[in-house]
This record gives sequence, C-alpha cells and structure tokens, in this order.
Amino acid sequence: MSAETSIEALRQALAERDQQIATLTAELAETNQGVVALYAELEDKAMQLLEASDLKSRFLSYVSHEFRTPLNAMRGITGLLLARTDGPLTAEQLKQVGLIKNSAVELSEMVDDLLDLAKVEAGRISIAPEWFDLVNLFSALRGTFRALMDSSDVTLAFEEPHHIARIFTDDKKLAQILRNFVSNALKFTPAGEVRVTVAALPGEKVKFCVIDTGIGIDAGHMDALFRDFSQIQNPLQKRLRGTGLGLSLSKKLAELLGGEVGVESELGKGSTFWVTIPMHYTGTPAAPSIQPAGAK
Repeated sequence: MSAETSIEALRQALAERDQQIATLTAELAETNQGVVALYAELEDKAMQLLEASDLKSRFLSYVSHEFRTPLNAMRGITGLLLARTDGPLTAEQLKQVGLIKNSAVELSEMVDDLLDLAKVEAGRISIAPEWFDLVNLFSALRGTFRALMDSSDVTLAFEEPHHIARIFTDDKKLAQILRNFVSNALKFTPAGEVRVTVAALPGEKVKFCVIDTGIGIDAGHMDALFRDFSQIQNPLQKRLRGTGLGLSLSKKLAELLGGEVGVESELGKGSTFWVTIPMHYTGTPAAPSIQPAGAK
C-alpha cells in the first residue's frame, strides 16, 4: 500500500470518527434536554405535593380547632347533668347522658390526635427539653388513668423508676407517647394487667415498655402497626372506635425526641409496646424508623 493510499484511508477514518462524534454530541444534547425537562417536571410535581401536604395540614388544623368549641361545650354540659346540678336524673337518663359524654370525650381525643399530626407534618412541633424526675412522670400518668379506669378486671401498674433518677428531654412529648401506649393497652386488655416499666440501656439511652396481657396481635397484622389511620380488624376494634392515629403519632414524636418505637406481640398472649430515647436530648432527631406502625 502506497503512502498516499494510507493517508487517504486515515482521512476517511478520521472523517467517519468526526461523524460519529457529531452524532453522539447531537444525541447527548437531545438527552440533556430531556433530562432538563424531566427535572423541571419532577420539581413541579414536588411543589404540587408540598402544596397538597401543606393544604392537608392546614385543613386538619382548622377542622380540629373548629371542633373543639362544641365538643368542650358538650363535655361541660353533660358533666353538669351527671353532677345533678339542675336536679336529679333517672337511671336511664344518667346512662344516656353518660354515653353522650363518653362519645364527646372520644371525639375530643380524635381531634387532638389530628391536630398534633397536622403540627408534626407541618414542622410546627417544637421540642422543649428540661430535667425532670421519672418518679413524677409516672405519678402524673398514674393519676390520669386512675380517673379513667372503668373496669376492675384490669390492673394498671407502674414500676417505680428509682434506679433512673432524672433525664433531659421533653417530658410532655414523652408523656403523650406513654399515654397513647397505655390507653391502647387498656382498650385491648379485657382482663389482666397493663404494666409500665423503664430501664437504662447502653449508650445513655432509656427504654419505656407498656406490657399488657390483652388480645395480642397476629403476626400477619404486624406490618399495619404505626401507620396513619391504620386499624386492625377484630371484635374489640369494632366496638372501640378511634382514628388509628395514636401509635403513628407516638412514632413521630419519638423520632422528634431522637428515639424510636417498636412492638413485640403474640396473638392471645398480650403485647409490649416500647419507646427508646436518649437520656439527654441532643437536638438531633433519629432517622425514620423502619418499624411497622398502626393501632391494634
């Protein structure tokens, strides 16, 4: 092959390479345009989702606030009637007024859960940590539920936390988590015991457990726990109404405190709901828990 032939072949190869580069450049430019358009579309969808979430939070907050006034009026009036302030009531009237008051209390609790959930999702929940004694926390919880216990078939016990003197966190948020756990346990324990315990863990953490001897949870339903508005179907669930928000809200509050929640249960043998938080709140929320969520 002569030198001229070799040069011509090289020129032809370079021309073909240039053509390939030009084609690839055009394809890349077209791909980039598609990526930019897709990114813009995703950004637009994200803004729409953010606006929808904000609208939902504002709606829940507004509805919750509007419900509170008539509900408080119902509770106040029924309280006066049950106290016989305006005169005696017959046995049947006492029963009916009592049902009205209980329904108003249930609805008030649902409204409170909805309002708290809206605040959490909107980022309007603030953490106010302070040093407090666990003995005082348990005492307050014991007093709260003493007035609500309507069955002598269930015993509520708090193991005194003398081995853990004080912790630094938001006691109101922690109390709300434990109230939800205890309330849930009492609902689904027709007879037996609900016990609240606390233990220190390695790494400067503390674990609270609410242990019941109730109906328990089937393994097939475990993935429904701690989800918003989730309720497991069973005969007791049909009789006891609720929003299915208590456990979901507890999970979110625990994460705000830098902790996590979980559950261990066996059908027919009771359940243990637990929350683990740092003994000293650092202001760094925990990563979202992978634990399953919802009400029993």
